[in-house]
Amino acid sequence: VVSNYAGTTMEPKRAGCRIQGCHCEVIDTPGLHCLSIHSAEELSIRDLIFSERPDVIVQCVDANQLKQSLTLTADLVGLGVPMVVSLNAIDETARKGIWIDSEELSRILGIPVIETIATQGRGISDLKKAIAHPQVSTLKLQYPEPIENTILELTALMTKPDTYARKMASLLAMGDPFIEQQVIAIEGEQSVSKMRARIANLHLQYKGNVAAAIGAVRSRWVDEVAGTVIKHQKVHQGQFAEAFGHLCLHPVFGIPILFFFLALTYFLVVYVAGALQENLNLYLAQPVTGWIASLIPAGFFHELIVGADYGLLTLGLFNAVCTVLPILSVFFLMFGALEDMGYVPSLCVLTKRIFDRIGLNGNAAMSVVLGFGCKTMATLTTVGLPRKEQLIAVYLISAYVPCSAKMAMSMGVLGRYTFWALIFTYGIVFTMAVLSGLIMNRFLPDMTSGFFVQELPVIRWPNPRAVIVKTYYRLYWFFKEALPVFLGAALVMFFMHRTGLLGVIEVALQPLVVGGLGMPLDTVEAMILCLARPEAAAGFLIKMADSGNLNVAQSILAVLLTTMFVPCLASTVAMCKRLGWGMGFIMVGAMCLSAGVVLVLVHWILLLFVG
Repeated sequence: VVSNYAGTTMEPKRAGCRIQGCHCEVIDTPGLHCLSIHSAEELSIRDLIFSERPDVIVQCVDANQLKQSLTLTADLVGLGVPMVVSLNAIDETARKGIWIDSEELSRILGIPVIETIATQGRGISDLKKAIAHPQVSTLKLQYPEPIENTILELTALMTKPDTYARKMASLLAMGDPFIEQQVIAIEGEQSVSKMRARIANLHLQYKGNVAAAIGAVRSRWVDEVAGTVIKHQKVHQGQFAEAFGHLCLHPVFGIPILFFFLALTYFLVVYVAGALQENLNLYLAQPVTGWIASLIPAGFFHELIVGADYGLLTLGLFNAVCTVLPILSVFFLMFGALEDMGYVPSLCVLTKRIFDRIGLNGNAAMSVVLGFGCKTMATLTTVGLPRKEQLIAVYLISAYVPCSAKMAMSMGVLGRYTFWALIFTYGIVFTMAVLSGLIMNRFLPDMTSGFFVQELPVIRWPNPRAVIVKTYYRLYWFFKEALPVFLGAALVMFFMHRTGLLGVIEVALQPLVVGGLGMPLDTVEAMILCLARPEAAAGFLIKMADSGNLNVAQSILAVLLTTMFVPCLASTVAMCKRLGWGMGFIMVGAMCLSAGVVLVLVHWILLLFVG
């Protein structure tokens, strides 16, 4: 899964393939800016490079950001590992009148530099050939004499042969806080003690910041290389993408653009997905259910498999395939197009002022926005944030940010009525998120807050093939994980109904559900399904809405319940792992309490104004 913004890849992915007749394991890692570590995520990537000892490193460079990428290139070639550079998106630089001399860049680096347009598959065959015959760079940056001498001394103290020796020595000289443990694991404590003495002497002799001096040498080299290989031409080109990107960030025009995308998504989910649902039910679910029903005599197994309420086919399989699948397909296509366009970081910047108010001044803002894709992955991105920002971000993601699947299903439920029902519902969710953030920002102890640094990508037209492939994988992963849950939930509901346990639970919750919230008693079943999988509950609610068992006010309450109630199991586990199990359980309790209070208040507001 790829998107047009940084941070899409959250953890290393592995796959096997054959390149030029050789079996290879390809490891796709999250991005790095350099090997000098500034966060826990970057440390994990560097640890992987140092521990896995790859045979070949392929650096994927965005041609639009070549100068920024050369800093990492300088670090990677210093490892002494065979390398290839993939210079990607050269079609975009050409349209901007920017020409990059890849042959000269290859000569300077001493490694193959392959021009590619990955979205079109151009240059991939040349890249494979280069990977089969990589080269070790002969480039060696020279630092000021005291630093260079110390690096040589540290390298000499490393008794075990290591291709990374010079890079490790330079990181030690810079005072990298994490590299020492890796050197101890290789060389032992005694050797590292001698290295510490050499480093201490360097800091006494060298007047100036060692890390800054090394960084200055690297920056001068980057400037020289960029000035040599990057040429600008005067061309006439369309400015629509650039102008649209600025409008998306504008505090006035950005809001209408956001509402346009929301309205377009709503239209597609309600009308296009709605038409797909009708046809799947008409031409798939009803004929298959009727045919199987005719084969099974009335009784236990008939009710178990094709029962109208809790059958494995009706509530399980066809609820997933005919109700949930069309909505998720359409929504994932739209969301994937926005990702490929590069709109998501613009949304993050657009809402920066609100994030500032609730104490999310740094990269936590991006984590919250990523929650609209997947809560679990968004929660994992909060690692390395200051504790206060991490607590606020994780709570908001878990309690109030609807993931793509939840948002799609919410549109499917409320789309049975009116667009304004959706606006009203998510207006309440937004208000609660802001209030919760303000309260947590006010009462949580002050801690060091991060700076807001957001890399804005170039706005691009979505690539249809990439969007379709991404949607396919997301649907595949959804059904691989969710379909057994749908079937299992249907089986549990069936036996709860047969044993009378469901009736007992409904009687116990009737004062809250019917009296307190004004919901039909069948909503208890949706609440039980929500614990297993929110999408299963949403599919059940859509059927209730279609059959007339939910009015618009009750549908609003039902969507608020599935949105603000306890998140899915994967998200809950990720939250507990990130914050600790004790804090995780406290947050789960807070979510349940706040959701109950909000639902009761909204019920009485709707009762007063809607009836």
